[in-house]
Amino acid sequence: MKICQISTHDIAGGAARAAYRLHQGLCHLHIDSQLYVLNKLSRDDRVLAFTPSAKFWPQLQRFVRHKRIQRSFDQYRSSRPGGLEIFSDDRSHFGAAPLTQLPVCDVIHLHWIARFIDYTTFFGHIHKPIIWTLHDMNPFSGGCHYSDGCRHYTDQCGHCPQLGSELWHDLSASVLHRKQKALSQLQPGQLHIVTPSRWLAHQAKQSTLFRQLPISVIPYGLDTHKFAPQNSSASRHILGIPQSARVILFAASNLSTQRKGFGLLQEALNNLAADDRIFLLSVGYGVTNLAATIPHRHVETVNDDRLLSAIYSAADIFVIPSIEDNLPNTVLEAMACGTPVVGFDVGGIPDMVRPGITGELAPAGDVARLSQVIQALLETPEKRHELAANCRRIAEEEYALDLQAHRYMALYKQMLEINS
Repeated sequence: MKICQISTHDIAGGAARAAYRLHQGLCHLHIDSQLYVLNKLSRDDRVLAFTPSAKFWPQLQRFVRHKRIQRSFDQYRSSRPGGLEIFSDDRSHFGAAPLTQLPVCDVIHLHWIARFIDYTTFFGHIHKPIIWTLHDMNPFSGGCHYSDGCRHYTDQCGHCPQLGSELWHDLSASVLHRKQKALSQLQPGQLHIVTPSRWLAHQAKQSTLFRQLPISVIPYGLDTHKFAPQNSSASRHILGIPQSARVILFAASNLSTQRKGFGLLQEALNNLAADDRIFLLSVGYGVTNLAATIPHRHVETVNDDRLLSAIYSAADIFVIPSIEDNLPNTVLEAMACGTPVVGFDVGGIPDMVRPGITGELAPAGDVARLSQVIQALLETPEKRHELAANCRRIAEEEYALDLQAHRYMALYKQMLEINS
């Protein structure tokens, strides 16, 4: 059984890392998996990078497509609110070219494909079983990756708040219409949707595009040998953190992403009772601009899993103040390293953060309550020790990479039988 996994990136960003980890898990089970990407950063021989043609005519075609897509966005440059994440079209300036280098396979497994795969040409030419793991809301939206409470994707989009549009026939409506038309080219039973969290499955089931499709929930997995508790004292020594500190950890691919809630964490830290032992450790790309008057150490983006494991092990608690999220890899990583988690009760976070078992939750956006649960855990080392043991146990029992790979193997076989 040959599996072709398709992703825009291989290891850059949470969605890419999740896809790459699954690829590794399948290879470990001797499944013939190949990851086909636009941007390759790893040195894995089983990751194949798409190479655009350098010939004149294909280059001209890419240029024309790029300009056409860009013109669609240009009209919203002045109206689009600031601080938002990317807004992705269904089109790609590569057109049908990625199909010419697609590895031979029995099953195609899509991941985060924005700006790489062109929906119309891809779904119009693929006749193999397709599994699509959603890493955010973009596959069933008119362009946004997280809707920020907008429910237009349950109808036909338009009047898009993330474009600052007041028209119902705007770019988001056009994107959703093209996606709908592209997916209509598939045969019944050819496409199966997978979401890592129950929250994202619920959103997908309510969407115009996916409500009629089969949807399964398969959580992310990770290597619990690489992500495992390390010596806290040694980790703190390496990072230059006082041994007596009460360390709060925050991590995100991009700290400036509003959805990840770093600003809310700053508010919560400012609400904590005065304690010169509290120390903030942050990881990720971007400037932190911490306003809180507490010691702070920032580490730029880290791609080495064992170094990440040491960082998680240096912390007393991991805080994830996201206001919208799928099934954050950072929570799984923290749990596997035996670090209790505190966050808001949003998205897929409650799938992993179970109050009194693996951490604590605050109501969505309730900064005062977030401060309270952080304070309570910092002041009760016995409780943290209990939660830490639970975190590690549940990570091994429910989120081990082999378990995830076996679940996908079963789904691959099911799809091959349906489409035989």
